[in-house]
Amino acid sequence: MKASDRLSIGELARRTGLAVSAIRYYETEGLLTAERNAGGQRRFLRSDIRRLSFVQIAQRFGFTIGEIREQLQSLPLERTPTKADWSKISRGFRHELDARISTLTRLRDDLDGCIGCGCLSLKKCKLYNPEDRARRYGSGPRYLLGDDPAEIGD
Repeated sequence: MKASDRLSIGELARRTGLAVSAIRYYETEGLLTAERNAGGQRRFLRSDIRRLSFVQIAQRFGFTIGEIREQLQSLPLERTPTKADWSKISRGFRHELDARISTLTRLRDDLDGCIGCGCLSLKKCKLYNPEDRARRYGSGPRYLLGDDPAEIGD
């Protein structure tokens, strides 16, 4: 690979919209790897533009640096990732996103009613969660955490 195929950290920052300090942070977290030129300056692959774009998107979806790192480890470092490589990563996140969407949908739909929290302060709780039956499955908002009210019944 030619030296001209690599980007300086400043160029990578301009191309991704990230601060240089953020790129350094992501490098220390193992999300990308830089080579050093003869002068000791970092040089990045052009494919790191996509890696960092993916990092930004994944963070907006609420994924942690560790979760992102785990997914990015499946990408090849010796070549630019292909569409198939990126599809594999997206499948890895799809299950988690589907679970989050399901939880948010339940939250939206049940926000004004009983959520199985055990407070028993609403009249509806006496019908929906009588005698705090949901507590059998643990503390907290059991129905929002995925417990099915139909299965909690006596």
